[in-house]
Amino acid sequence: MAATKTRPPRPAPAAFDSLEQEAYLQLWRTYDRLRELDERVFQRHGITAQQYNALRILKSVRPGALSTSAVGARLVSRAADMTRLLDKLEEQGLVARKRCEENRRVVYVSITAAGVAVVGRLAADVKRLGKHQLGHLDRRTLRTLIDILSKAREPHEDPAMAAAWPGSSHRKQSTKSEE
Repeated sequence: MAATKTRPPRPAPAAFDSLEQEAYLQLWRTYDRLRELDERVFQRHGITAQQYNALRILKSVRPGALSTSAVGARLVSRAADMTRLLDKLEEQGLVARKRCEENRRVVYVSITAAGVAVVGRLAADVKRLGKHQLGHLDRRTLRTLIDILSKAREPHEDPAMAAAWPGSSHRKQSTKSEE
């Protein structure tokens, strides 16, 4: 019987094209898993996470109002169709819109009492959700994660839009009060 020649095993193909790609795909996969948990909570209340985010933004300026573009700038993720997002909230009686008299192209949005009530009903669920999603990480790890994500995002954000969203100065203020 002739001896069969065995080949050395082939090295496994690289799972990622680069370290940057691996980091990005890890981030994307993490977002996908955490977003799935979000969806379950918000679906029970008949709204999306993005609609909840808009309601929280409007609640923060109550009794005032924000222009549609200002709401959009403060959202965690961009709304492909801000008008449609607000249409759905208005249909549910959660927001009210008013056209600016000086510039008819500008529309101001405010939260209604019903919108405030929805945010209130969700408050405990949202707090539990955050603990479920990332509560297994200690505070130092969370601070490091926040800083890394901020640095990764920084060169890709419009400075004017980034200024509308809580940034590093906000984190430094909250760090002092939390420690």
